[in-house]
Amino acid sequence: MSLEFIPTRVFYEPSALDYPLGKTLVEKFCQMGISASPTSSHNRITGIPGNTATTQYREAKRTLVIGVRRSGTFQSCKPSAHYQLPLVTSCPGMCEYCYLATTLGKKPYVRIYVNLEEILGIASKLILERLPEITQFEGAATSDPVPVERYSGALKQAIEFFGRETNGRFRFVTKFTEVDGLLEAKHEGHTRFRFSLNCSEVVKKYEHGTPSPEERIIASGKVLKAGYPLGFIIAPIFRFEGWQDAYRRLLERTSEELVKRAPSGWSSEQLTLEFISHRFTSRAKTNILGVFPNSSLPMEEAERKFKYGQFGYGKYIYQPEELLEMKEFFLKEAKGYFPLAQVEYFI
Repeated sequence: MSLEFIPTRVFYEPSALDYPLGKTLVEKFCQMGISASPTSSHNRITGIPGNTATTQYREAKRTLVIGVRRSGTFQSCKPSAHYQLPLVTSCPGMCEYCYLATTLGKKPYVRIYVNLEEILGIASKLILERLPEITQFEGAATSDPVPVERYSGALKQAIEFFGRETNGRFRFVTKFTEVDGLLEAKHEGHTRFRFSLNCSEVVKKYEHGTPSPEERIIASGKVLKAGYPLGFIIAPIFRFEGWQDAYRRLLERTSEELVKRAPSGWSSEQLTLEFISHRFTSRAKTNILGVFPNSSLPMEEAERKFKYGQFGYGKYIYQPEELLEMKEFFLKEAKGYFPLAQVEYFI
């Protein structure tokens, strides 16, 4: 199934035309017959249609904004990395549980930044400041950069930049599978390419507009064969009737594909695994139900434990005994299918 992202409408900051990529993209979309309109700021877009939160959300996901990232600072990204690397914001996928529903509001339009050399220049300075330590950057903290790579080329440029940086490392995660253009990139083993996986029951129900688990697993095999350090995030993990069998099938199929595609000398000790159980905040629940009023996401506060977060708001997580059962299950299965993999965390 093709999930190629072709925007319905494009907005651009006039200053984006001062950069070769901005000029090329606006011309390209005009040639494709896609409306391209100037906007004063990539942070504030008006003109996305829709009379309800649901239609506004869907139309935002079909909207591409071409902008210039002006801030000279990067957000921190602890504990997974030292800094975010802001290449893209948002993604065209429509996952019901997505935390970006809270952070980006109800109109999470997709943004590309065209001043890549300037962004990578800031990364270079940050690497120098932390010498002789290695500095880690996360490229997907508020986005999935793969669906727009066909237009921006930002991931390949970033991957090759970090390939040249002795003390810089890059990591990103994706649900999407258009990876062929990245397989020949000169990564030098400095980029960890991670895939977000879930069992087919969850993907079909909640991850709208994204590739199937099978397609993601096949793409991960290609990435492994290209010599990238590989990782998987299994998230969010849900409890439902038959959840253990469903997730066991997912891990078994993933293991099978990696064994088939692994380059000579590869072992699972080069693999990282991250496990995240489903959680939600009151604000996220309100936003989610505004966009997906018929959602069947399990968000009954009475069934969960309330946990205060580090940023002053709390979240609803599974009960302690449920989390313990989930953790023990995933650690045991990971050990069976990926005996030497590094489990970074289960939360």
